[in-house]
Amino acid sequence: MNKKKIINDPIYGFISINHEILFDCISHPYFQRLRRIKQLGMSHLVYPGAQHTRFQHALGATHLMGRAVETLRSKGVEINQDEEIAVQLAILLHDIGHGPFSHSLESSILTGVSHEAISLKIMEELNHNFGGQLHLAIEIFKGNYPKKFLHQMVSGQLDMDRLDYLRRDSFYSGVSEGTIGLDRIIQMLNVHNDQLVVDQKGVYSIEKFIMARRFMYWQVYLHKTSLAADQVMTSILKRAKKLIKEGSKLFGSRALLYFLSTEPGQHELQNNTEVLYHFNLLDDSDLISAIKQWMSSDDKVLSTLCAMLINRRLPKIIISNQPIAEKDIDQKLSEVQERHGLSIEEARYFVYRGDLANLTYSTESEQIEIKYKNGEIKDISRAAETYSFSGEGLPTVKYFISYPK
Repeated sequence: MNKKKIINDPIYGFISINHEILFDCISHPYFQRLRRIKQLGMSHLVYPGAQHTRFQHALGATHLMGRAVETLRSKGVEINQDEEIAVQLAILLHDIGHGPFSHSLESSILTGVSHEAISLKIMEELNHNFGGQLHLAIEIFKGNYPKKFLHQMVSGQLDMDRLDYLRRDSFYSGVSEGTIGLDRIIQMLNVHNDQLVVDQKGVYSIEKFIMARRFMYWQVYLHKTSLAADQVMTSILKRAKKLIKEGSKLFGSRALLYFLSTEPGQHELQNNTEVLYHFNLLDDSDLISAIKQWMSSDDKVLSTLCAMLINRRLPKIIISNQPIAEKDIDQKLSEVQERHGLSIEEARYFVYRGDLANLTYSTESEQIEIKYKNGEIKDISRAAETYSFSGEGLPTVKYFISYPK
């Protein structure tokens, strides 16, 4: 079988799959599941075009990784074929652990477990299935491989994941502020003392990249309407779990009911093979089909929440620069309780508060470093010529309260 394929991508045009193991992983049911996982969770309720999937993003990031490897090789950086394949595998599979609606339900399906931890577990399972061919990819993914710059390209402040999702999410949402100079950034990549750096001529493109990410967080990823939808979805699952625990029978796929009734966590993921099996059967369609049925539930709380989501009658959400006072929460709870004839416990499913954090650039973690022609290395916070990132040590935090209109 010819496993070297060409795929037509709306962002990059024709992209190539040049190695058989990449094709084998893409063809595996675990990866094909990503076709049914929305990249931006509930953001399509705000931006109707944001219907793209984790599958598309993973392929795009893999394509960018191939281009980055070519660029570094052209500058004398030694990357052998095994490392090239491994770093592409690592980025291809970096999001394979996302559950339904991506970040919208992070830690809600598998209690307190990040998608990165699930991705690693799935990669280990695939490594077993493919006779150890993913071992080097896993070492790079975990940051254990001696060439640290390879891990930075998979997971860092300037990795191929961020480069693709900013460009792709901007394209599909229609938010032009997320557009970045991808070609320029990749052409300016280099390695110095085993660290990924950017040649001096790319400094403006990096400044634009950092600001684009900030804008995309406020305009798309932390948009208040999609945030409200996330809160409703989380409340739906919380209520469904409670009802099942109390003995109610709810409609749902085998995989969905497994997680609603057992609530596994990190320990179960590592030690119970059933957890991974059921997780890889779960996608957006399981949630939507169940929620549509639950609109007819005898439980008033569950049916109301489900109707709110399906019919897009989302809660009102108010964002403030100051923490939400406890008396404001109590007032909204009392109003909802009285208006809908609910108990105080039931009213809590409809009133939420929380905070939003957006960090433009962190100098505390792994930095983006600019390499000058004379060999000097400067962090972008000192090298930037258009924007000032020197004071960006802490995230901008906003607070919100959400309640039915």
